[in-house]
Amino acid sequence: MDKIFCQNLKSTRNYCGLTQRQVANILGVVESCYANWEQGRTEPNIEMLRKLGEIFQVSIDELINNDSSI
Repeated sequence: MDKIFCQNLKSTRNYCGLTQRQVANILGVVESCYANWEQGRTEPNIEMLRKLGEIFQVSIDELINNDSSI
């Protein structure tokens, strides 16, 4: 995934006042898995992208394409 997604993921999580651990727990993944997404080491699958959108109440497009107002 590109830098825009990683930056959006981190800034959106921070805006929502959640830690990496909290988001990972909600998703049912280990914290390092989620941290790797924010650092661009790995990518979430489409199911996880949908869940991230639900958690943060944003569209997948907002996370991927920097269309967010956050």
